Amino acid sequence: MNQTYITNHLGEDRENYYGAVSPPIINSINFAFDSVNQMRDNMRDELNHSIYSSGCNPTVAILRKKIAALAGGEDALILNSGSTAMVTAILSNIEYGDHIICVDNPYFNTKKLLDGTIKKFGVTTSYIDGKDVANFEKAIKPNTKLIILESPTSITFEMQDIEAVVKLAKANNIITIMDNSYASPIFQKPLKLGVDITIHSATKYLAGHSDVIAGIIISSNKYIKKIFQNEFSTFGGAISANTAWLLLRSLRTFSLRMNHISQNTETVIAWLKNHPKVKQIYYPFDKNNLQYDLAKKQMTKASGLFSLKLKVENAREVERFVNALQTFHLAVSWGGHESLVFPLCVLAADKHEFCCKFSFDLIRFSIGLDEPDDLIEDLDRALSII
Repeated sequence: MNQTYITNHLGEDRENYYGAVSPPIINSINFAFDSVNQMRDNMRDELNHSIYSSGCNPTVAILRKKIAALAGGEDALILNSGSTAMVTAILSNIEYGDHIICVDNPYFNTKKLLDGTIKKFGVTTSYIDGKDVANFEKAIKPNTKLIILESPTSITFEMQDIEAVVKLAKANNIITIMDNSYASPIFQKPLKLGVDITIHSATKYLAGHSDVIAGIIISSNKYIKKIFQNEFSTFGGAISANTAWLLLRSLRTFSLRMNHISQNTETVIAWLKNHPKVKQIYYPFDKNNLQYDLAKKQMTKASGLFSLKLKVENAREVERFVNALQTFHLAVSWGGHESLVFPLCVLAADKHEFCCKFSFDLIRFSIGLDEPDDLIEDLDRALSII
């Protein structure tokens, strides 16, 4: 089943919707039945039958099929944010007194969860340098229940050897959860490498238009059913049919957008590498990256996210450079159609916990659908003033 078929046709039973080529938005929250027996039968499988839209909504169900197929999973759950997806997946698979292993510098809200909410309930976390699988092995305890991966991470793009970590985890009966937001299901499929559960911030590349906040959990039927019946239903993290329809719309151009963004990024980075004011570039597919071979092994391409360090003396020079950019928008997040810049020094004045791990001269870029020549011209002009 190829990606084009999945995004354009899978799950769209058009004969049920008057032949509509675009799926309908079914906003109804409630669904009626012809008999008590029909209602009873459907209630026995609320994951796959529409009873109440906080469970299975028909528009959302089409999206679930497509997302699961793109990622190589059996089923998926769509939630109201990437953070909600991660929280739901983690809490569904731990109990009081369990231990978690997590890579250094995960997504900020993931770390807030591990250091705050679940710590209050007797769950501990060990953070490790995930570049070496031996560090995972050293961190395993008798009560280790989960390993949380994020490959690549979203600031300096460290990767983990997914197959090696999965092999270790399975040998020790440990569940693996991986944030795959950077690469998206287009460029990396962790489930096919043995990961148990993958998480996506659909707000990023999957939505791609900076108008949707959503999160995704993808896994086997066993894990999805378990999560749905407990944490998903209890926390009320379901999305609306309108949000699901926007994501269905985005999937039509998903592969095209990802490949175009990846190509644009390669062009911009090739120019930056030769600029005398650029000190270092962080990008998985940079041939100078010590993990370049691993990136090529696990991903087909890299996405539009990269970071760099400038040859500057202080944060004021970084600010002058960023303030001079015109085509790049100064904003948080990434993965939309627009090109963004996020300087880590923006958090330094408040001694933000997330920023303290990175130097003042680190700047993250997200390349969008802009013409690369326009982006290069913008960068050249801003670099000339520092």
